[in-house]
Amino acid sequence: MENEADQQNPLSNELDSLSVKSQAEGASPSSSSCPTENQMSPEERFRIVRSIGEECIQEDELLNLLTKKPQPICYDGFEPSGRMHIAQGVMKTISVNKMTSAGCKVKIWIADWFAQLNNKMNGDLKKIQTVGRYLIEIWKAVGMDLADNKVEFLWSSEEINSRAHEYWPLVMDIARRNKLPRIIRCSQIMGRTEQDELSAAQIFYPCMQCADIFFLKADICQLGMDQRKVNVLAREYCDDIKRKNKPIILSHHMLPGLQQGQEKMSKSDPSSSIFMEDTEAEVNLKIKKAYCPPKIAEGNPCLEYIKHIILPWFNEFKVERPADNGGDKTFKSFEELVVDYESGDLHPGDLKPALSKSLNKILQPVRDHFNKDANAKDLLKRVKGYRVSR
Repeated sequence: MENEADQQNPLSNELDSLSVKSQAEGASPSSSSCPTENQMSPEERFRIVRSIGEECIQEDELLNLLTKKPQPICYDGFEPSGRMHIAQGVMKTISVNKMTSAGCKVKIWIADWFAQLNNKMNGDLKKIQTVGRYLIEIWKAVGMDLADNKVEFLWSSEEINSRAHEYWPLVMDIARRNKLPRIIRCSQIMGRTEQDELSAAQIFYPCMQCADIFFLKADICQLGMDQRKVNVLAREYCDDIKRKNKPIILSHHMLPGLQQGQEKMSKSDPSSSIFMEDTEAEVNLKIKKAYCPPKIAEGNPCLEYIKHIILPWFNEFKVERPADNGGDKTFKSFEELVVDYESGDLHPGDLKPALSKSLNKILQPVRDHFNKDANAKDLLKRVKGYRVSR
C-alpha cells in the first residue's frame, strides 16, 4: 500500500448487523431503529460509518470529520456495464443506508463516460445509459433510502459537460504530476491488470476517476477494495498540491463468486452470482450448485453471503430443519454460525435452503417492481438483450 498504513476494523458484531429490514417484511432497509443523526454523538456516527469498510484510511481523520462536519459528502460510483448482481444491489443499499443514517450525503456517480472509455457495451453510450437507468430502478425497488435528497444520482457525462472548466484542468494536473507506471498500477479499478494491453482511453481513465473525488467535493470515498489504488492516488495528489484535508478511503469487502476459487462475482458468468431480478427458482438452483464444503468456513461463498448480506439485512439467519437434524435454529451472529458449521452441527444441506429463502425475501420487491412497472420491465428486457463486453 502506497504511503498509508493498513488498519483493521475493530468493530463489534452488532455494528456489522446494523438493523436493516426488507420491504418483503414491510419496511425499507434503513437504520430506523437507530437514533437520528442529530441525536448521535460523533463516536456513534463513526461506529456506523466505519462498520461499512473492510479498510479505512485513516480512522482518526474519519472521526475528526464526523465531529466537525454535520453532513459529510460520501462518493460512490459505478460503471453501467450489465445486469446488477447482489453485491452491487444489496450490499450497496446496506452501505448507503448506513451512511445516510449517520448524517452523510451520498453522491452516486453514474460513470457512463467511464464505461464508454472502458469499452463496456462495446462503447455504445446509449446502451450504457439504458443500463444506468435500470440500475437506479433496482436500488429504488430494493429499498435504498432516497428520502429528503440524502442520495443524489449524478451522470458523469452531464456533470462534466456542465462544469468542464472545473473538471478538465483538474484531470490535466493529476496527469501532469504522475508518471505512467503509477497510472498503470491503477488499472485494477477498470477490471484490468498491469499486464493487459491498455488503450489510450484506459490510461486516461484513472486520472479522471481521481479527479472525480475532488470534482464532487467528496469527504469520503466509499468504494470496493478493488478501487483503493486510485483512492490512494487521490491522497497522494493532496500531498503534491499541499492540500491538508485528504479524502478518507472507506473500502468495502468484495463478495466472491459462488464457484470455488472465484475471488469476485462476474457478470459474464451467470453461475458466479445472484442477479437482482433472478427468479426464485434461479436463486434456488444457483445456491444449490454453489461451492459450500462441509465444516469449512474459510473461502466458503455461501457463508460470505450470510455474513455480508443476510445478517446485516435481517439481523439474524434462520435455519429450518427437522427435529432429528437439530431442529430450527436462529443465528444472531456470524461467529455463532461458524462454530456450528465448522463442528458439523450445521450441514450445507440445511444451510443452503435457508440462505436461498432469505435471499428470495430480499429480492421479491425487486421482482415485483420489474413485473408491474412498464418502464422498469422495458429497461430489463433491453439490458438482458445486450451482450456484455470487456
